[in-house]
Amino acid sequence: MHAQALSLFEPQPAGEAAMNGDTQAVMNLPYIGTREAYDDACMLLSRFGETAGLEASDRAEAARARGNHIHFCHWRQIERLLVIMTIDQSIGTIH
Repeated sequence: MHAQALSLFEPQPAGEAAMNGDTQAVMNLPYIGTREAYDDACMLLSRFGETAGLEASDRAEAARARGNHIHFCHWRQIERLLVIMTIDQSIGTIH
């Protein structure tokens, strides 16, 4: 992705460690509210390949510039989803 891409892992205080000032990495999974969001992520991957995240970021910034907060949030979540879709390991609990 690029320098402004949002991290999926952010240090967060957790449980008793938070009382001691310790932090641990907690994963922030993207919210996928509709099938359209997943389809948009797949479309960007097929059309732009490795630069799909940049395209999602550009679309989010364009929506923000137009004052369209709904599309801004949509494309930011797509950007986060693309990070997960492009790594080669399992994330979270596997059932």
